[in-house]
Amino acid sequence: MNGGPRNSNDTRILRGGVIPGTSNPAFILQTPSDQSIPVLIAAPHAGRDYPDCVLEAMRDPEYSVLRLEDRYVDRIAAQVAAQTGAGLLVAQAPRAMIDLNRHSDDVDWEMIRDGLPGDQVRNSGNRRSRSGLGLIPRRLPRLGEIWKGQISKEQLQDRIDTVHRPYHRALAQALESLRDKWGAVLLLDLHSMPPLKPRHEGDLPAEFVLGDRFGASSDGILVASAFSYLARHERPSAHNRPYAGGYVLDRHGFPARGIHAIQLEICRTAYLDRHLAEPTARMNAIIRLLSGLVRELGEYTASLGREGSLPMAAE
Repeated sequence: MNGGPRNSNDTRILRGGVIPGTSNPAFILQTPSDQSIPVLIAAPHAGRDYPDCVLEAMRDPEYSVLRLEDRYVDRIAAQVAAQTGAGLLVAQAPRAMIDLNRHSDDVDWEMIRDGLPGDQVRNSGNRRSRSGLGLIPRRLPRLGEIWKGQISKEQLQDRIDTVHRPYHRALAQALESLRDKWGAVLLLDLHSMPPLKPRHEGDLPAEFVLGDRFGASSDGILVASAFSYLARHERPSAHNRPYAGGYVLDRHGFPARGIHAIQLEICRTAYLDRHLAEPTARMNAIIRLLSGLVRELGEYTASLGREGSLPMAAE
């Protein structure tokens, strides 16, 4: 990881990893030296720095990148961090190249040239990789195969070594540093989701889905506070369904050690145009809403870090 300069607000900027095929950083981590709340906002699926070789290997780049990206979530995360004093970690490497919310072993080996013998390929991978959304995404609805062909084992390993491992190492170190300072820290892993379908006539689908690995990655008071906040602002939300969080929460959420992690999915219609491609004026409202949420969660997290001191739950 390479250390960068401090800006005028004395924020340390670290540019880490390298996007294969470029000299560009795989992620950027910003941590204010006088950080006012123990919260780190991360956007692992918002990267848009595509090497030419990746785009050329796609069957339909325009379709694929639009659906794989958490479109412009990095802009939301950056503004919320600036308005609240939270730390910020944004992936620059695109999800199409490697998915930072998957374990490095979560590989669909049929995508890898000379990867594994046939019998091992059939028995490898988990449900996500077999469905086409493993470490290297393979399939998308209404498109099928994303790629024209396979990649080599060397390409796969290069992506793991220069993007995946450095990202998670930097995230772990940042969380531990904040935990050591405050006694507790919250990772808010920010994502976007396609519009959810109504479950029945008259149903109002959730605009936000909070995931905590069914209680494993965060203290329940933080999740309850988030739902209370969204309810006060009349924003429909859901818990763990259909998104409970993935590898990021599994690896980094340790409530017993004072490290809490929540995944927050935002419906893309809440801030993008009807093509789900470009921001609208509604993005500013989402930034204001999430800034208030982060401030509130930051206060609860700081209280968790103090000896037995917790504020009353919001009504």
